[in-house]
Amino acid sequence: MQKRIEAILNDTIVSQSGVGGGCIAQTTALQLASGKTVFVKSGAQHTDMFFQEARGLKEIAASKAIRVPNVLHVEEEFLLLEHIASSKRAKDFSTRFGKAFAQMHRHSAQSFGFDADNYIGSTPQKNLPRGENWEDFYFQERLLFQMKLAEQKNYVDSDMRTAFNKLENNYASVMGETKEPPSLIHGDLWGGNVMVDDTGQACLIDPAAYYGNREADLGMTKLFGGFDREFYRSYQEAWPLEDGWQEREGLYKLYHVLNHLNIFGTSYYGQSLSLMRQYG
Repeated sequence: MQKRIEAILNDTIVSQSGVGGGCIAQTTALQLASGKTVFVKSGAQHTDMFFQEARGLKEIAASKAIRVPNVLHVEEEFLLLEHIASSKRAKDFSTRFGKAFAQMHRHSAQSFGFDADNYIGSTPQKNLPRGENWEDFYFQERLLFQMKLAEQKNYVDSDMRTAFNKLENNYASVMGETKEPPSLIHGDLWGGNVMVDDTGQACLIDPAAYYGNREADLGMTKLFGGFDREFYRSYQEAWPLEDGWQEREGLYKLYHVLNHLNIFGTSYYGQSLSLMRQYG
């Protein structure tokens, strides 16, 4: 891989250092003879994983709303990205991040989904066929998909099956029918997937991008610590959410908690069941 990267960059790797934070792939910063630094991800669990991550990064970049690393090169074995040095947060970090995130969500498409399936962590994420109805798309391709996967892995018992059936019965009344067009969403935005760039502003990494309801993105941000109040205040000021978003938030959290159940095991069983029971 080293010789291949050197040929692509027409430069020599003089040193490399591991970069922490990832559990799906290996991440390394490469120092080059020219004085530049680049970032490489390797060890993908699926042959097209890096291609789909690159597609997501390019789609977010096309929104011109918020920074992501530039894609330098992608192939099955590795993904080569711009290296972005991290710094301290600027005083207006959360304000600008919230506004930029809302602006990214205004980047729209004709239908829900994406032009290719991709991955949420190491789990396949089904974006095709694309749908005109968000509520059906989200239930079939997000919640039901994860539930079936959990059954295959023997994580579903009678309590969870009963809770999911009750959720399904109440799903339509809770979700209602969105009046908003599909929004470009990051798809996996928690604190570990936003970094502070060299200007002190937000830079998004590791997307599972597709076009969906923006509430799905914001629901994910509430897991694993959440973001600060100024981020959400600034977002709401830039683009207020539809009425009833608080009642739907648990449904959007559930997709990601079920995914963690399927990747990491039964430590996420209790949280999955608790979220289901909110709707039964």
